[in-house]
Amino acid sequence: MFRISFKNIALSIISFLSLTTTKSSLAQEILPSSGVTVESNVLDGVYVQEHIPTKRVIQYPSLREADVIWSKRIWRTIDLREKMNHPLFYPLEPLSDRRSLWDVIRYGVLTEGTITIYDPGADQDDQFKVPVKPKNGNAQDPEFLERLNSFFGLVEESQKMDPETDELMYDENGDPVYETTVLEYTSRDIIRYEIKEDWFFDKQRSVMDVRIIGIAPVVYGKNAETGDIVGTKTLFWLYFPECRYTFQNFYVYNGHNDAMRMSFDDLFWKRRFASYITKESNVFDRTISQPFDGIDALLEGERIKKEMFIIEHDVWNL
Repeated sequence: MFRISFKNIALSIISFLSLTTTKSSLAQEILPSSGVTVESNVLDGVYVQEHIPTKRVIQYPSLREADVIWSKRIWRTIDLREKMNHPLFYPLEPLSDRRSLWDVIRYGVLTEGTITIYDPGADQDDQFKVPVKPKNGNAQDPEFLERLNSFFGLVEESQKMDPETDELMYDENGDPVYETTVLEYTSRDIIRYEIKEDWFFDKQRSVMDVRIIGIAPVVYGKNAETGDIVGTKTLFWLYFPECRYTFQNFYVYNGHNDAMRMSFDDLFWKRRFASYITKESNVFDRTISQPFDGIDALLEGERIKKEMFIIEHDVWNL
């Protein structure tokens, strides 16, 4: 009787250890929320982080046109220099358990291929008119990949060097041979994000709600010859509802508790970022900075925010 009991206990222990080892080894092969293979087979932590990497997107409540009795389109700027926005800016280099928003976007566009980028063009268009997609439907087409990568770096054209002689190369006619290189943007280069959102009052639920429509990373624009900063440049626009499926599976730093982290989608859903209004829908289709400047532009943004606050309370009198 004692032998049978001991045998059962031993088998139970072996099965438990086998199951635990298998689960740990699988978790150690893929870093949580990163998709990067671990070569050391070491679990960097005391438990396997499974919540965020496998979390599903929370769908928006159903909304009909008849339910919306008031709406306003707003454009905002998320300045990454503000302390509250640092979780979007850091870490500057990807870590085992988290990345900056820029690295998440790169991963979704270049690695997963689940996010489509939209070319803003010379006029900085934000209406998703020009999606960057392969013409022949082949996502591995070299021409498409070259164009796609050009949005994630500064394209420079320089005269080609001979790798053997380290001298400038020329063709048969004596003309210089040029090559195109892409200096990749890193998290350090992103200075802010522009977001486009719709505020509306849903009479069915009796709430003022907001939906982010698009998001765009912005860098400093530089002179190709001198390298001097000549303004800002919007790299591309992303359709936010499409980005949510990628943003949902990446951690955001929580300064109060590492065991209670949220995803990037949670951060935007809960409005855990600091921003200021740069434009509202208007007949001239102009930004606040065109008629206003400096502190006056910030005050105008606050006026728009206050106006929406008042409408939320008086909307039943419209």
